[in-house]
Order: sequence, then structure tokens, then C-alpha cells
Amino acid sequence: MATLTLTEALAEIKTIGKRITKKQDYARVLIARDERIRDPLEKQGGSVVGLAAELQSIRDLEERIILLRTRIQAANHRIRVTVQGEMRSLMEWLTWRKEVAPPRQRFIGAMIASIASVRKEAQQKGLIVAAAAAVQSSGDGKPAQILVNLDEAALNAEAERLELILGELDGQLSLKNATETIEVG
Repeated sequence: MATLTLTEALAEIKTIGKRITKKQDYARVLIARDERIRDPLEKQGGSVVGLAAELQSIRDLEERIILLRTRIQAANHRIRVTVQGEMRSLMEWLTWRKEVAPPRQRFIGAMIASIASVRKEAQQKGLIVAAAAAVQSSGDGKPAQILVNLDEAALNAEAERLELILGELDGQLSLKNATETIEVG
């Protein structure tokens, strides 16, 4: 049975898409012709036969895409990868990268920006900004007028951790796509 790396399979899908587009364009040309003009496919059985062959070829290529995508997805469910100490299947990591990481990054970025904005506004008004946890535990007598209700260092560390995960994940995906194989018949 023939095998392909995931990278080769993904490249083949892209190539098949281009081939289908060209075959569809050619099939449109064959849909109808003026009967007074000689059939350009006369020696191959005629335009009717040529059109049927092109349509079948398109269906075959579409089935190849389905096969490749199905095998890639099966491999993505089977292959496990550890990134920053967290193990998931490739499918889970791909889902995380597409649907979880971007909104999480935007949310963390918005919280960091919000704190910076509050701090800037407080400084302009001569107010004191402090971490809520620090004010509750310190008895230094300084009245904090603006309290930040989360750990800014932990928030910045989480933003950095997300970047590290995304960077390492991209490397792991490239490695696995280049080395893992699927059977494609």
C-alpha cells in the first residue's frame, strides 16, 4: 500500500483542487458546440464521450480528496504531541490553535490594555493604583484608590506562555507533518 507524509498529502489536496478547477473549465467548454463546426474530440469518440470522461475524472479527484482528508484526520486523532508539558492529539492542538488561542490572546491583551489604561488615567488624576491582594495584606496605611483585582505578573506570564505554546506547536506540527505517514492506497 502506498504511503504519504501528512505534508505530501496536504500538498496533493492543494494540487488536486487546481486540477479540478482546470477540468471544470474544460468541461464547460465541452457542454455545447455548434454542430456546423467539426467536433474537436472526434478521434477520441466525440465531445459527449470527452465530457463524460472529464466529469468522471472530476468525481475521481473529489473522492481522492475525501480519502486524503479522512486519513489525515485519522492520523491527527492518533498522533499525540507534548507542547510546554501538555499532551494532546494533533487534532486537539489544531482545534486549540484555531478556536481557543486567538480569543484567549485577545482577551489577555484586552485585560493588559485595560490595566494600562486604568493606571494611566489614575496617574493623570494623582490616584494610587495597587493590586487588591497587596492592599488587603499590607497594613502600610497608604490608601489605594484604584485596585487591580488580578495578578499582573501572572497575566503577563500567561500571555508569554501562550506565545511559547504557539511557537512550539508550529514546530511540532511541521515536524509531525513531515515525518508521520498515512496509507493512501
